[in-house]
Amino acid sequence: MTAAVESSPRLASTLINGILSIKPLAHLAKHQARSMMIKRAESIGVYWRNEVKTLRSRGSAAEFAPEWDAELATLQNPALVYPDYYLRTFHAYEQGNLSWDAAMEVEVAAHAVHARIWQDAGAEGDAMLRQSYHNLLRQQIPGSPNAILDIGCSVGMSTFSLHTTYPEAQITGVDLSPYFLAIAQYRSQQRSSLPSAMSYASTAHAPTWIHAAAEQTGLPEASFDLVSAFLVFHELPQTAAIAILQEARRVLRPGGCFAMMDMNPKSEIYAKMPPYILTLLKSTEPYLDEYFGLELEQAIYEAGFTQPTAICNSPRHRTVIAQAR
Repeated sequence: MTAAVESSPRLASTLINGILSIKPLAHLAKHQARSMMIKRAESIGVYWRNEVKTLRSRGSAAEFAPEWDAELATLQNPALVYPDYYLRTFHAYEQGNLSWDAAMEVEVAAHAVHARIWQDAGAEGDAMLRQSYHNLLRQQIPGSPNAILDIGCSVGMSTFSLHTTYPEAQITGVDLSPYFLAIAQYRSQQRSSLPSAMSYASTAHAPTWIHAAAEQTGLPEASFDLVSAFLVFHELPQTAAIAILQEARRVLRPGGCFAMMDMNPKSEIYAKMPPYILTLLKSTEPYLDEYFGLELEQAIYEAGFTQPTAICNSPRHRTVIAQAR
């Protein structure tokens, strides 16, 4: 298999890995990364703490709305065995993605992280990034898919964007975190009551949410026209990434497409990133070296797809699209 981590990573990356192997320094880096994101969010008018507080209470006087635990119970698959890679500290959360804190901060964090992709984008940067991806989907994928699988759907931001692009499609969101899915379901309920184009009232279906691993979804073979992965693969070890590509091929109908949007390892932004910023980034992204070392196009081809097309859709992101062979 040609998809392997580089044996001689850059010296700066090696030094940073050494720093992050020291627990007190790793904790400090995570704290600094989180503080920087909150400060950035507040600076662009995304009031992180207030928005999370409102979400936790669901607009009530309660500090934590009891409906959240009920929502979680309706979505959680008690038989699911979490893969080891998912059980480690992630994104500065000790419990990784398996916590309410992680789930309730996804949306505000996305706005903060994507605020500086384009100059002066600010709070609109996240929407601009998603739109750049969907513009390429419409250009590169013939026709409109009827059934779409959104793997690693998180709290549904990517799923709702897909719905806007393909409003008549039946969309299924899969994620390993039931906490994320509870937020997604709540947001879906909110959207269904909107008297606007964002509502599901005039379209075929609201999304379906499934608590499962993207590498083993349990979904029927050849049941989707499009499998989409938005900012998922940089959060995976290579073994999981390759297994997910194989699962995507399994659930796709003949001629169906796999599409992903993620960080572009070839971007000069990452090559020239100051060591301090790279340290903060890697402190929250434990699999970044594996992702940057993955021969992605070859892995996609070996999973049963045509030679993929890779297109830069932002100064630091790429979209990769391939058709099932």
